[in-house]
Amino acid sequence: MKPSIILFLVFFGCAMGCSVSPKPIDYGHVGCHYCSMTIVDKQHAAQLVTTKGKVFNFDAVECMMNQLKDDQTEMALFLVNDFDRPGELVDAKNATYLISENIPSPMGAFLSAFSEQKAAQNTLDDNGGKLLSWTELKQEYK
Repeated sequence: MKPSIILFLVFFGCAMGCSVSPKPIDYGHVGCHYCSMTIVDKQHAAQLVTTKGKVFNFDAVECMMNQLKDDQTEMALFLVNDFDRPGELVDAKNATYLISENIPSPMGAFLSAFSEQKAAQNTLDDNGGKLLSWTELKQEYK
């Protein structure tokens, strides 16, 4: 085989295997990258995707935030499940976060994510707590 063809195949194989995109979480079968707990809660799961396309799944937003404190890997995607749409991953940077002791999360931080600020506000009105932006949440987990 010609060296140019081999080089093309190697490059093409890496390009196909290195795509930066979310991957569906296999609930009930995959463990949290941070705490190793099996991920079953579709309202609180989260996911990180590196710039090289490697995916890390988390059973709770708080596990993802703790991982970010410890890991300096360059991340391309920060994703959280929308509390009101279980199993739907949304951009963590655009989400609104609620800490409410009336809504337990898998690791006990009472942290939930919402894709829409109005939905987060309505849930806050019903359950109490505190709303945070992505920037404020990162400050909480420094």
